[in-house]
Amino acid sequence: MRTRSVFKWAAVGAVVALILAIAVAELGDRSAGASALKAGEATPERIARGEYLAKLGDCAACHSVPSAPAFSGGLRMAIPIGAIYTTNITPDPTYGIGQFTLTDFDRALRFGVSRGHTLYPAMPYTSYNSTTAEDVAALYAYFRYGVKAAAVRNRSNEILFPLSMRWPLTYWRWLFAPKATPFSASSSSLNAEVARGKYFVEGLGHCGECHTPRTITMAVRASTARDGQDFLSGASIENYFAPSLRSDGPGTLADWNVDELAEFLQTGANRHGIAFASMTDVIVHSTQYLTPADARATAAFLKTLRAPGSGSSVAFAPDEMTHSALKAGDVSKPGAQLYLDNCAACHRPDGLGYDRVFPRLAGNPVVQAASAQSVVSIVLRGSHTPRTRATPAQFAMPALGWRLSDREVAEVVSFVRSSWGNHASQVGVAEVHKARARLEPAS
Repeated sequence: MRTRSVFKWAAVGAVVALILAIAVAELGDRSAGASALKAGEATPERIARGEYLAKLGDCAACHSVPSAPAFSGGLRMAIPIGAIYTTNITPDPTYGIGQFTLTDFDRALRFGVSRGHTLYPAMPYTSYNSTTAEDVAALYAYFRYGVKAAAVRNRSNEILFPLSMRWPLTYWRWLFAPKATPFSASSSSLNAEVARGKYFVEGLGHCGECHTPRTITMAVRASTARDGQDFLSGASIENYFAPSLRSDGPGTLADWNVDELAEFLQTGANRHGIAFASMTDVIVHSTQYLTPADARATAAFLKTLRAPGSGSSVAFAPDEMTHSALKAGDVSKPGAQLYLDNCAACHRPDGLGYDRVFPRLAGNPVVQAASAQSVVSIVLRGSHTPRTRATPAQFAMPALGWRLSDREVAEVVSFVRSSWGNHASQVGVAEVHKARARLEPAS
């Protein structure tokens, strides 16, 4: 019994020591990060830099809602245990960040700790943690002195007790959040342009938060390119499938070149496809503001993401069989008649659509993705193109869920995924039924 007691207390001591070691290391990281910051003056140049960085970080998409002051919070975000509301990040001293010091701001942005409590990782501090000290200072200057204070009270989260307790988030942060390490271009072998794109994609751009699959603990499987091929390999989110941003063959960006990727980031469209779902908001609030140099750098980095041996040899290869059959009036293939009746007017019998207006379906990585989730959701709910400075006209695809049955949706989606050279898997009726059930409460 005594031996068992000794082992028990030894185990407890080891756990306590581990927790203390993590806490001390974390505090050390915070101190180092804070000491590297240079508060300085909130010069016009620094505020302007911070405004640009805030757009790159897509801060407005979450912290601004229609009919409310900019950055005053209030966006409802569903999470597995309920819903949370984004907070006021204007310089209001009562409800916003008006009393935050530069160190307070840094801790919230890069470490996920806001004035004594851990933030839900819906705030992507797990990606923002690579932000450099200079850029943290610029963001702080912008939000403190470039944003108008708004006395808007923060909304209470919709999470029932005891799940509403925050202390477990501290352990999640210790165990699963990547270590906050400011980005350093000199620490990689990448050229200056690619390194610049890497900083945006893995950091403020937080692309991996949507496009990288997660573990059962809700941590992303790979935070950076060096963490493996799960990084930006595609993931399910908000009833859609955020496609792979890699160049590993069909269902990825293998056929997109750097210029086409840069065009997509700045306009939301190119000859291959058009943004949809949450990516529309990303284009509108964030990436359309990328400078041409930063857009190209981002694209250049994304094109480095490929598995050994992948590339043009496994890229999309078009065929004319489907187009020829449809021109001849052959609708024997399941879904063919449904396609002609509901889709061909915009996407054309050859599946090539109309550049930057109605996306092509032949070779489209969203259509060819391992998951048909996005295509099913778009057919059921419809979609619209992003309206940007470069693309002020907006086009819409109507929702077809009200007039197509689950079987019909399954057939037309399966037709699209297996025509013109696409070779993606078929879609079952049960899959469409589940998608419809998830989407209808939000309509």
